[in-house]
Amino acid sequence: MIKNLRAVWVAGLLGALLPQQLHASASNISPNQCNKELASRIPARKAKSPSGSDFVHDIMKLRGPARDAAVAKEVASGNVPGFLRRLTPVQLSGKGARGEALDIVICVTPDYLAVGRDSDYVRVPMGLPTAAALAESFGFLLPTPKMVDAIYQQAEVRLAPSPMTPGAQMESTDYFWRHNQTVEAQRAKAGQGRAALTAGQKKDIVLTTRLRSKVGRVAIYGWHRPSGKPIQPLSTVHGESYADYSHGVRLVSDTAFVNGKKRPLMQLLQDPQIAGILSSEGPISQPDRLLASLR
Repeated sequence: MIKNLRAVWVAGLLGALLPQQLHASASNISPNQCNKELASRIPARKAKSPSGSDFVHDIMKLRGPARDAAVAKEVASGNVPGFLRRLTPVQLSGKGARGEALDIVICVTPDYLAVGRDSDYVRVPMGLPTAAALAESFGFLLPTPKMVDAIYQQAEVRLAPSPMTPGAQMESTDYFWRHNQTVEAQRAKAGQGRAALTAGQKKDIVLTTRLRSKVGRVAIYGWHRPSGKPIQPLSTVHGESYADYSHGVRLVSDTAFVNGKKRPLMQLLQDPQIAGILSSEGPISQPDRLLASLR
């Protein structure tokens, strides 16, 4: 069913976790785990694809589903910066059913989904249907709030949130373009490369069991302050197509590693003995159906 959904969506669109709980150390993560093969389903970027600034110019008057369709067309065609294909390992740890220590490594994009090339790109907010369709087509999921916390705690670059004046303009393309420029200035000041795991600059669209009872909604969480506490608690107040400048789409590969052994993340999220390490809600049955907004 999810394959059918992908075909429908893609075709249509183209037409707080504490630091001590993480127990992460570089020695437990193999540099070869999150290799380029996990992002190989993202098509190669074409030389003639528009840059981020050119793309924004073309969609400046769009918002909502119309803008999402334009975003989906570019992302699905591979117009994504190269550095986003260099996935970063993030480790979460806990105990298994028999009390054994488990280290789970997830592989995430170092920043939020963007359109353009490495030297000229724009982070693109989008509604849940578009985000879910793109993630699934590339072999990814969206993160749980617990994953978002772990990403922030293990980020090489932590940027302070930079909220803009609230109002109807929050959903405008102009707003997310200006916010992107602010984030880029912050990131440049940090002095790290673009492929460095970066967090704190956006709220995440997340995977949560709340979506089962909140039909037609999008779940958002995060935007961590320097203290480590998120500005945005888990919320499902907005409709699933809502997106504003503060939202970002962080992709998590559906391939994870448990004590170094490759496992499907979808399977881990449904496993009663393991899911609690990845989600504070425990097992998430059929997470693909949640992301796909299948009711």
